[in-house]
Amino acid sequence: MGGCEICEKLVLALYQSPPRSRQCRNVLRDRHRRRISSFRGVPPGDGPPYNRGEAYTGAGSAAARLWRLLGLISQIDESERVMMQCKRAVLAAVCVVLGMARCGFAEGTRTTATYQRIKAAIDAVPSIDTHDHLWPFERLPALTETKAGKQVNLSGIWRNSYLSGYNPISPWQVDDDFDSWWGRAKHNFDNVRSASFYRYQLPAFQDLYGIDFDRITDEQARDLNRRIVENYRDPKWLYHVVTERANIELMFNDTYWDAHGFKQSYPWEVVVFNVTRLVRGFHPAEFENRGPWTGDDPFAFAKKHGLPTESLDDYLAVLNRLFVEAKDNGIVCLKCTLAYLRTLRFENVPKERAAAVYGKRAQQLTPEQIKEFEDFIMWRLCELSAKFEMPFQIHTGQARIQGSNPMNLVDLIDGNPKTKFILFHGGFPWVGEMGVILQKHWWHVWADSVWLPELSYSTAKRAFHEWLDAFPSNRIMWGADCNHAEGIYGATEFHRRCIAEVLAEKVMAGDLVEEHAVRIGRQIMRDNALELFPQLKDRLWKHKGVKLEPVAK
Repeated sequence: MGGCEICEKLVLALYQSPPRSRQCRNVLRDRHRRRISSFRGVPPGDGPPYNRGEAYTGAGSAAARLWRLLGLISQIDESERVMMQCKRAVLAAVCVVLGMARCGFAEGTRTTATYQRIKAAIDAVPSIDTHDHLWPFERLPALTETKAGKQVNLSGIWRNSYLSGYNPISPWQVDDDFDSWWGRAKHNFDNVRSASFYRYQLPAFQDLYGIDFDRITDEQARDLNRRIVENYRDPKWLYHVVTERANIELMFNDTYWDAHGFKQSYPWEVVVFNVTRLVRGFHPAEFENRGPWTGDDPFAFAKKHGLPTESLDDYLAVLNRLFVEAKDNGIVCLKCTLAYLRTLRFENVPKERAAAVYGKRAQQLTPEQIKEFEDFIMWRLCELSAKFEMPFQIHTGQARIQGSNPMNLVDLIDGNPKTKFILFHGGFPWVGEMGVILQKHWWHVWADSVWLPELSYSTAKRAFHEWLDAFPSNRIMWGADCNHAEGIYGATEFHRRCIAEVLAEKVMAGDLVEEHAVRIGRQIMRDNALELFPQLKDRLWKHKGVKLEPVAK
């Protein structure tokens, strides 16, 4: 019996408790029907706003509905109270409380038919993934040095997951075989079984390999490793998972390892221009001795193109030329990850103060002077973003948390109304602040939930609930933010589940029509990105019925 059925029977039992006259019972029964209809939020005589057995489990909903029911019971007037038997009334009221609590929590949203319909509709949407770090196949970070040579194996998949950033993963030693590594590593997961940064990869193991990683045996782990190694012998696996299993049509890719190369490695890839290091351009020494990270050196770019770099004006001309080059290579947006390095508060610094810094080494400058130069360049990057019509993706939230609250960007956003800002990661954990920023600047700011469900699935649910309450639904996008097939699939599935859960809960609460919920899911997963980047419509391919395959080298 459903929780709501229990509640109705218990409340009726409460009103039907003798002694009372037939007339009194009829009056109370009518009042009960009106109150229950009001409690459900529908007029008397209308059915409940959810299908039988589908409980609304939104944050705080059960408690709020319970409190409201108790308030309704408390409105019974004194003459009614006299007619009630105290013992029966108290017991029945307790049963009502327990029954209503069951209404809110007995059945998870994912078991409901409403969720399953919405999830199926979202799964069918060829998605536009706004952010990943997918390296060329032969340079995938998951490649692991083994006795058999470089391979992508189970160790590499976990080492390059978000789990490794918050929980130690035993490294694969050069002389390891799988059993020796797994013997050390299989207990690395013991303390993170409920953590989103562990759980987001589980759908990939389940759906792509048929493995329940929470209950994996040593034999299953050995076979899983063998199959991963075998799959990554051919780039077809990556193509299959990304474009078919994850159903991604286009993917924005931050190629920070070659920021100024603007090279495309995959046919579904939309290369992003990472501008993070450009703010450090006060001296060429800032780009020296950085090992393989040489692809973001503006002075090397200037030298290659015969551009002078003697003054701040010269440097600004180099930046403009970089944007011309990016635009000519089909780049559609910018990316900045300064939140890992410094505060997101950027002051509008006068040019003369920035000019006084240019040409000096960091050792000759104070931290305040360096920050002023960075602030000045960041404002110029926003102006170039608007000039070249390239929206600006900015990392907010989880990073250097002393200064990564997206509220720190408000002056920059307010001072650049022609720039289109995409604020990443939902500002985690400041998702509410993200909501008010979008309310105030809805015409040129977008919220991107990229990485958010992997950081905290429950926070992501709260964010989608609050954002859809707070600002238009065409201002939300998503991204996987991963660098291998299993991570991309898992993060995509996590997003689809999270969005479908929120939308289903709103439908079952009577706050949203299911048809509109499905449309919102499609907006988040696809349409909003195409609305912001209409030039990408020429690159869509799934409607042609073609299958993308790697080109033999």
